[in-house]
Amino acid sequence: MTKTEELRKKFMAQGLRQSELLSDPYQQFENWYQQTMDSDLPEPTAMSLATVDTNGQPWQRMVLLKTFDEDGFVFFTNYSSRKANHIDNNAKVSLLFPWHPMGRQVKVTGRAEKISTAESLKYFASRPRGSQIGAWASRQSNIIKSRAVLDIMFEQMKNKFSEGEIPLPDFWGGYRIKPDTLEFWQARDNRLHDCFFYQQDNNGQWNISRLEP
Repeated sequence: MTKTEELRKKFMAQGLRQSELLSDPYQQFENWYQQTMDSDLPEPTAMSLATVDTNGQPWQRMVLLKTFDEDGFVFFTNYSSRKANHIDNNAKVSLLFPWHPMGRQVKVTGRAEKISTAESLKYFASRPRGSQIGAWASRQSNIIKSRAVLDIMFEQMKNKFSEGEIPLPDFWGGYRIKPDTLEFWQARDNRLHDCFFYQQDNNGQWNISRLEP
């Protein structure tokens, strides 16, 4: 039995009780996030990001969580990508952390906004050089005829930035999702899962409700 399987069995047996939840959903998320990071789960930072286009059509894709705190959850992308265009027209988004191998998931709804250039530059500078070049090479979400086109563009950018530091592209950076709600879901036997919903009131206080599974 893998470590993740052992944790799933343990968490399902323990369940989730409101009396054990932290009053601050960010602290509760950090607790679960750290347990996930300590497990054998592949890509523990992967989260599904849902956006809506101008026709009301929802779209989903997996992105990686890079940092989080009480200000929200941060990911990075090309600002001309499909997801970015959707956010420009409708900043309301949702996230799903699919930690199903551990019998858990976390759902988040909120609004996305661009982070500062300084924050984006700090993260960009920490990326591997190949990833930095890749950000310059890919016009994310654009149609191309073949993989060869992407490979050629990568080589061109590699030659262009063969020396010195690679600058931050003006079309690339981060978004921070400021939550309105967070939902913590713990699998239980007989499909009678434990689910708790955090929502802020007008005074900024988080109220917690148990939901039927």
